[in-house]
Amino acid sequence: MKIQYFEETDTLYIEFNLSPIVETKELDENIILDLDSRGRVCALTLEHTQERTDIHHFSFEQITSHADVINGYNLKNDKLKTVL
Repeated sequence: MKIQYFEETDTLYIEFNLSPIVETKELDENIILDLDSRGRVCALTLEHTQERTDIHHFSFEQITSHADVINGYNLKNDKLKTVL
Protein backbone atom coordinates (compact mmCIF):
# COMPACT_ATOMS: atom_id res chain seq x y z
CA MET A 1 0.00 0.00 0.00
CA LYS A 2 1.31 3.44 -0.90
CA ILE A 3 -0.13 6.86 -0.10
CA GLN A 4 1.01 9.95 -1.98
CA TYR A 5 -0.08 13.55 -1.57
CA PHE A 6 0.76 16.00 -4.36
CA GLU A 7 0.69 19.44 -2.78
CA GLU A 8 0.93 21.34 -6.10
CA THR A 9 -2.32 19.84 -7.37
CA ASP A 10 -3.89 19.09 -3.95
CA THR A 11 -4.33 15.46 -5.01
CA LEU A 12 -4.29 12.40 -2.76
CA TYR A 13 -3.46 9.06 -4.38
CA ILE A 14 -3.83 5.82 -2.42
CA GLU A 15 -2.52 2.67 -4.09
CA PHE A 16 -3.85 -0.49 -2.45
CA ASN A 17 -2.14 -3.06 -4.66
CA LEU A 18 -0.19 -3.40 -7.91
CA SER A 19 -2.79 -5.38 -9.87
CA PRO A 20 -3.33 -4.17 -13.43
CA ILE A 21 -6.13 -1.61 -13.61
CA VAL A 22 -8.87 -2.68 -16.02
CA GLU A 23 -11.62 -0.25 -15.05
CA THR A 24 -11.77 3.31 -13.75
CA LYS A 25 -14.93 4.68 -12.15
CA GLU A 26 -15.59 8.33 -11.39
CA LEU A 27 -17.57 8.39 -8.17
CA ASP A 28 -17.95 12.13 -8.62
CA GLU A 29 -15.95 14.80 -10.46
CA ASN A 30 -13.19 14.65 -7.80
CA ILE A 31 -13.02 10.97 -6.79
CA ILE A 32 -11.66 8.27 -9.08
CA LEU A 33 -11.64 4.56 -8.23
CA ASP A 34 -9.40 2.11 -10.12
CA LEU A 35 -10.41 -1.57 -10.20
CA ASP A 36 -8.71 -4.79 -11.28
CA SER A 37 -10.23 -7.62 -13.35
CA ARG A 38 -11.89 -9.12 -10.22
CA GLY A 39 -13.48 -5.81 -9.20
CA ARG A 40 -11.05 -5.24 -6.34
CA VAL A 41 -9.94 -1.68 -5.57
CA CYS A 42 -6.40 -0.98 -6.84
CA ALA A 43 -6.26 2.75 -6.21
CA LEU A 44 -8.23 5.81 -5.17
CA THR A 45 -7.58 9.36 -6.38
CA LEU A 46 -9.05 12.32 -4.53
CA GLU A 47 -8.84 15.81 -6.05
CA HIS A 48 -9.19 19.01 -3.96
CA THR A 49 -8.09 17.01 -0.94
CA GLN A 50 -7.83 19.93 1.49
CA GLU A 51 -11.44 20.94 0.83
CA ARG A 52 -12.73 17.40 1.36
CA THR A 53 -10.54 15.99 4.14
CA ASP A 54 -8.37 16.93 7.09
CA ILE A 55 -5.18 15.87 5.23
CA HIS A 56 -2.90 17.84 7.56
CA HIS A 57 -3.85 15.56 10.47
CA PHE A 58 -3.18 12.28 8.70
CA SER A 59 -2.02 9.29 10.75
CA PHE A 60 -1.69 5.58 10.15
CA GLU A 61 -2.35 2.86 12.70
CA GLN A 62 -2.22 -0.88 12.18
CA ILE A 63 -4.34 -2.87 14.59
CA THR A 64 -3.14 -6.38 15.44
CA SER A 65 -5.83 -9.02 15.70
CA HIS A 66 -6.32 -10.84 19.00
CA ALA A 67 -5.38 -14.09 17.22
CA ASP A 68 -1.87 -12.72 16.68
CA VAL A 69 -1.41 -11.68 20.31
CA ILE A 70 -1.00 -14.16 23.14
CA ASN A 71 -0.50 -12.93 26.71
CA GLY A 72 0.57 -9.49 25.49
CA TYR A 73 3.14 -10.87 23.04
CA ASN A 74 2.75 -9.86 19.40
CA LEU A 75 3.52 -12.95 17.29
CA LYS A 76 4.00 -10.97 14.07
CA ASN A 77 6.74 -8.56 15.08
CA ASP A 78 7.97 -9.80 18.47
CA LYS A 79 6.92 -6.62 20.27
CA LEU A 80 5.01 -6.46 23.51
CA LYS A 81 1.48 -5.19 23.11
CA THR A 82 -1.13 -4.48 25.74
CA VAL A 83 -4.29 -6.51 25.16
CA LEU A 84 -7.54 -5.49 26.81
